[in-house]
Amino acid sequence: MASTTKAKTRKTKPKDSSSLNEDEVRSIESLRQSFDGIREELSKVIVGQEDAIEKIFICMLSNGHTLLMGVPGLAKTLLVNSIAETTSLSFGRIQFTPDLLPSDVTGTEILQDRKDGEGREFTFIKGPIFANVLLADEINRTPPKTQSALLEAMQEKRVTVAGKNHVLQKPFFVLATQNPIEQEGTYPLPEAQLDRFMFIVRMDYPQREEEIMIARQTTMGATAKLKKIINGTKLKQYQELVERIPVPEHVFELAVDLVRRTRPGTEDAPKWLKQSVQWGAGPRAIQFLIRGAKAHALISGNFITTTDDLEAVAEPVLYHRIITNFHARSEGITSSEVIRRLLEEARQEER
Repeated sequence: MASTTKAKTRKTKPKDSSSLNEDEVRSIESLRQSFDGIREELSKVIVGQEDAIEKIFICMLSNGHTLLMGVPGLAKTLLVNSIAETTSLSFGRIQFTPDLLPSDVTGTEILQDRKDGEGREFTFIKGPIFANVLLADEINRTPPKTQSALLEAMQEKRVTVAGKNHVLQKPFFVLATQNPIEQEGTYPLPEAQLDRFMFIVRMDYPQREEEIMIARQTTMGATAKLKKIINGTKLKQYQELVERIPVPEHVFELAVDLVRRTRPGTEDAPKWLKQSVQWGAGPRAIQFLIRGAKAHALISGNFITTTDDLEAVAEPVLYHRIITNFHARSEGITSSEVIRRLLEEARQEER
């Protein structure tokens, strides 16, 4: 039912290109073709998960980071690796474990002989974080000190080793995974750290027909070769294009009002939310809502951002920023339910 509704809203969106020049209009069409090409290539190795693919691409266009939530065996690692392959981006992977050190993530300095033979000097050896696309596998299995090394790099786009700053490659995306069913020996990310991720993308089990296709494709011995659709330079151009997409004033207002209503300690929050939510979203959520909505408009082939675009990215942006209290959890009320109800109330007010 949800996918049907989404398809309808896309058809009704206006395509107003009056505020864009001809080059920008052509770039939007090029972006749509690139996204369709990436989806087509990924379908050779990934069965289903169209929603996750779309959200990851939106995050990349918005220059954000994604946390993938799902049980083992849903092709999270394969998906991230394949995205890097189709976009000609360098790929790095870190398998987080309890004994992983910050230097295993960022890199370290080692003492080496100088090339001219005159003595020795410290040389910086880059860690796996120096890649365009970094898969942080099972990020909640490593202690907070190592988590912080990664999360600081996500925010600052650089690492500091031995007092020296080392700038990361551009573009730079972190696609982290977290196993929701195993809690022993894990170090859950605090809410403040989760806020660094633009989206949380929850990956579900595939449908029966999809699992039949998975069984057929993965047991025949053939491995598909993926074509490269875009490169890093083109992706950076698309990111700049996202920044230039116009946003009407009422979309800005909806983003601000939606986030303010998630905060139980304010007058903007509805009464029912104050009874169920312990903590709401901060100002960063507003920025991510707008950026995500603009990117969603682009991949839909539209030239202006609408409330439909904002609603499409509301759950992945707000899910990990709305913390329900014990009363809500005992009643089975989730963050998704809170977001759904807030959006329904916003639609009713528009009418």
